[in-house]
Amino acid sequence: MNDFDWAALSARLTEQARTLGFRDLGIADIDLSDEWPHLQQWLANQYHGEMDYMARHGDMRCHPEQLHQGTLKVISVVMDYLPEHAEFAQTLSQPSKAYISRYAGGRDYHKLMRNRLKQLGDWLKQQLPDQLSLDFRPFVDSAPILERPLARNAGLGWVGKHSLLLNQQAGSWFFIGELLINLPLLSTAASSQGDCGNCGACITICPTGAIVAPYVVDGRRCISYLTIEADGAIPMALRAALGNRIYGCDDCQLVCPHNRQAPLTQEADFQTRPQLRQPDLLALWQWDEATFLKQTEGSPIRRIGFRRWQRNLAVALGNSGLGEVAITALRGNLGLVDEMVDEHIHWAVARLTEQQQQNRQQQRLIRIVEKGLPRDA
Repeated sequence: MNDFDWAALSARLTEQARTLGFRDLGIADIDLSDEWPHLQQWLANQYHGEMDYMARHGDMRCHPEQLHQGTLKVISVVMDYLPEHAEFAQTLSQPSKAYISRYAGGRDYHKLMRNRLKQLGDWLKQQLPDQLSLDFRPFVDSAPILERPLARNAGLGWVGKHSLLLNQQAGSWFFIGELLINLPLLSTAASSQGDCGNCGACITICPTGAIVAPYVVDGRRCISYLTIEADGAIPMALRAALGNRIYGCDDCQLVCPHNRQAPLTQEADFQTRPQLRQPDLLALWQWDEATFLKQTEGSPIRRIGFRRWQRNLAVALGNSGLGEVAITALRGNLGLVDEMVDEHIHWAVARLTEQQQQNRQQQRLIRIVEKGLPRDA
């Protein structure tokens, strides 16, 4: 099969990927040996927090062929997810609203993209002569694989200082998926389209200081980790910094200049559900577990479970400044879940109570000043 036109097949493969809703496709070699020292250091620093699976499968992440025997190449694809009504500033500027990372407002991307990747693999199989047999396996954020370095090596962008994949034209509002294959397809050129230069906006904007150095994220401080991955209590020192973010955080992407012209998604399933568009914190707090499961059916939010959902909402309500109405609502859910959630409720009530006292003191001082009386009157 030395005369088989692999280049022509790769070109048709990209076209087919776009018909399936992927914005772009690239092909990379499986050698990730250069990434291993960086991964080892990141793990040694304990930046993975409670994500034990990162350490358990550390070596495998640099060897895709261990995930799927016979793998020769990795096909990387990207799919845009930025919804039409993102309403970033409108939500973040209103402490009484709940902010949900914009990738999570619609349908769970894992199953959708995996199905599309399987369709792409089936199409590829049909393009081969009888002498060739395709063996493939799709992955979408579901296995120990270094998706961003692979996508970078496939020419789909570069890894930014916030550790996300960046593309000159598309920014970073996209999902990444992989198709591990046993075919010697021609690799696409590694990206030279851009870099972050002297920009450090993502480092500066991070509410919790999670980007501890350019290209290095301490997951234990990242709001996405704290609200999604971490199962226990959110560190008290970081709770105020979460603001009204109850599921994930987009701040490092919001401030990135490469996202100014990012395309909107063409997938209807990725549009934000009505019940998750600028929802009131107090309204979400009233959901019982059955309502939570119903309202988040088919959503990535569902995987954190009701326990973490309540924990995150309690912190956000503590940061809301809503006063007595929030205090009453918080106390109403004491004992509903477990002691961990109750501890966050008590923290939120104490924070709101302190804010009320400070407000009363401030108002008293204003009245005194307006009357022209001494401060100690």
